[in-house]
Amino acid sequence: MLTIKEIIQDSDRLFLGKDVPSQYLEDPYVKDIPPIYGVALPQTHEEVVALVQFAKQENLVILARGAGTGVAGSQVPIQGNELIIDVHLMNQIGELDEETLTLTVEPGVLVGDIHDYVEKKGYFYPPDPASKHSSIGGNVATNAGGLRAVKYGTTRDYVREMTVVLPSGEDMTLGSMNIKSSSGYDLKDLFIGSEGTLGITTQIKLKLIPLPRASTSILLAFEDVGKATDGALAILASGADPSGIELFEKEALYYAEQHLGYPLQTQAGEAYLLMTLDGNDSKELEGRAGSVKAATNNLALETHVLSEEEAEKAWALRDAILIGLMAFTQYEMLDEVVPINQFAELVRYTKALQDKHGLGVINFGHSGDGNVHTVLMKGELSEEEWLEKRSHLLDDLYQKVQELGGLPSAEHGIGIVKKKYLEKMTVPVNLYYMRKIKAVFDPDNRLNPGKLF
Repeated sequence: MLTIKEIIQDSDRLFLGKDVPSQYLEDPYVKDIPPIYGVALPQTHEEVVALVQFAKQENLVILARGAGTGVAGSQVPIQGNELIIDVHLMNQIGELDEETLTLTVEPGVLVGDIHDYVEKKGYFYPPDPASKHSSIGGNVATNAGGLRAVKYGTTRDYVREMTVVLPSGEDMTLGSMNIKSSSGYDLKDLFIGSEGTLGITTQIKLKLIPLPRASTSILLAFEDVGKATDGALAILASGADPSGIELFEKEALYYAEQHLGYPLQTQAGEAYLLMTLDGNDSKELEGRAGSVKAATNNLALETHVLSEEEAEKAWALRDAILIGLMAFTQYEMLDEVVPINQFAELVRYTKALQDKHGLGVINFGHSGDGNVHTVLMKGELSEEEWLEKRSHLLDDLYQKVQELGGLPSAEHGIGIVKKKYLEKMTVPVNLYYMRKIKAVFDPDNRLNPGKLF
């Protein structure tokens, strides 16, 4: 059996013990991270296999890591004997097969780079998480959704085939290049969203579609967040078929405006919807934009069809909300999801929790698919006050999410941060069989233990 230094022979791709860089031992959501065995940065599938076999031999825990943008603690060591397999150097974009409309990529490729690559060639990869510097491997691990999920779906809908390395050191190809299958269990969809607890992805074949030839963005201002959520439901029922509808409160927008140094095109009201229509006929888009205006005529204070330059600036503000927040306060961002007809109720409830617990709360999110990003802000609270108020508010919030028929995570994953809420909100028999599935693929509980459940 090879030693780890024989597997990874480049010193700049292997860090052991005290030489592990601090970035692997820091996380805004998980405190008191213990020292670990080491970090290896493979560049090939074969190196991943060898590293997994080495970890098995040495009885090490294995954590897979990509771009490190996760916000649920899935990629964070919690035991102290972990070997982190960081795949961000496996970042090659491979074959674009124009006959089957598939793109082969390695797990470390950034999703923003995938968008740029395929769109220059006239194709479209729809999943669009706000973090364009997240890796496609991480997107697969959490079934990331993003801004266009309301029309196009999530990462799961665009993975044709994937190669994974199991904790045993075996590898598997999941899925196939066939569009349809009724041939046995769908193991591919089992692994997508499993947060690195079943296997390590080393190659992905992504489904592409033709790039829409036209798009337009519309900005709507509302008196309050309740009217904005009602507006989103009206738009969905209008037949306008938006590719995304983003909601954000004026208070959340403030941080992005301060960060980027310019205001949103409108300052009316207290809440906004920013949406995109796309298609292949600009005249048809004009008609669909008219449907949006008609559907929200009695709800919106202002409606603006944006120029290309205006749209670029408005979407940049939406994407900069969290970056802006970082400069002002410590915060925790959630990604709860409820049926779309309960979106308004949940957002209103978060404002009641703000008053009840004395903790700053703002909301933005994907109103077209029921995914709320509730942000809790520490402000001037002491660490003790912050932790206590945060805990009580989260207990109330997730109880309400459950009552509304929702789930604790839409696209960020459970990790360790939301683990106790998944356990509270999941029927025991479901948890039992999830654990049984984990034990089949990972009988030694070696791969990312302590996460999910």
